[in-house]
Amino acid sequence: METRYFVEVKEAEKPLKYDAAVAETIKGVVKGKMLARMKREYVECPLASEKVAFLTCFVCVSHIRRVRGIVHCAGIEKKVRS
Repeated sequence: METRYFVEVKEAEKPLKYDAAVAETIKGVVKGKMLARMKREYVECPLASEKVAFLTCFVCVSHIRRVRGIVHCAGIEKKVRS
């Protein structure tokens, strides 16, 4: 996949809400301190044009990788990966 958007990951004071489908998908992949940190992070999603919890971004089909606080996004569609 080719990167269309470079989105900065930001820290929030309070965690943003995310779907139960996201929680089910992430279960077993990330745990402990890393999960606690990821819950407090968010991105300005170019596909949704709003703030989105990083966990939602992490399980999106457009998410390619995260490098040094920057998410590489393919910009295909905003949908939870199965």
